[in-house]
Amino acid sequence: MRLRRAIALGAAVIAAATGILAGPTPAAQAAPAPALAAGTLANTIKLSNCSAALVRFPSSVSTDRAMMLTNGHCYEGGMPGAGVVIQNRTSSRTGSLLNSAGTALGTVRADRVIYATMTGTDVTLYRLTSTFATLSSNYGATAYTIASSRATAGSSITIPSSYWKRIWTCKIDSFVNKLREDVWTWTDSIRYDANCDTIHGTSGSPIVSATSGQIVGINNTGNDDGQMCTLNNPCEVDANGTTHAYQGQSYGEQTYWFTTCLNSSRAIDLTVSGCLLTKPAR
Repeated sequence: MRLRRAIALGAAVIAAATGILAGPTPAAQAAPAPALAAGTLANTIKLSNCSAALVRFPSSVSTDRAMMLTNGHCYEGGMPGAGVVIQNRTSSRTGSLLNSAGTALGTVRADRVIYATMTGTDVTLYRLTSTFATLSSNYGATAYTIASSRATAGSSITIPSSYWKRIWTCKIDSFVNKLREDVWTWTDSIRYDANCDTIHGTSGSPIVSATSGQIVGINNTGNDDGQMCTLNNPCEVDANGTTHAYQGQSYGEQTYWFTTCLNSSRAIDLTVSGCLLTKPAR
């Protein structure tokens, strides 16, 4: 399975695992996040098989544990099955925090998977062992803010891949009601312009608004061969269920959904009214 993700050795590691292919103090106050310049590798994180980014919620404070965002299919335990939601699971995932030139500043380590799924969207959100303040002090790192609202069609974006240390400059063409690849279905997927040719290994790269510098989605897949709804060949499903495949077309998934599920402690709570993240099957 491709999903704009693991290549070569990284895919083999996932294959071995899956057999498929591959709290702050009450006085803490949220400070406005500084806007990050689009088109830079700063604050991205290189994983063994995918790209990732250092991220924060709009309400996060400096004493909160920092977070790392990548795709659900990049989860070190293997790709979550259709309908599977992973929450609050121990992790020891590591990655290299990069500066604007793509040079490694140091290693960051996760101790928990906060949330992961490949249903509805395609995300893994990790809690790191360091706080935002510590990473800022040690490396000058400033986390990307996950935007609290849906991106707009026609807007300019950048897709910085820490894996390849390369940046794609693209536009959001439109949104796809349902995008299907093998057993997985994603909702309200982001369709890039035809010239946005992201490649394997860019999985987990943040989709960054060229205007705000905030994350408006996460890069995850593209149609390799023109096949219909198969591994590495996602198809678009229209309202009446008809499928369409476009060879070479690339896509991303929604991330603002995280902000619809935050409680007063800035923690993900799937019972929050209006929460859009996929819930575990009962």
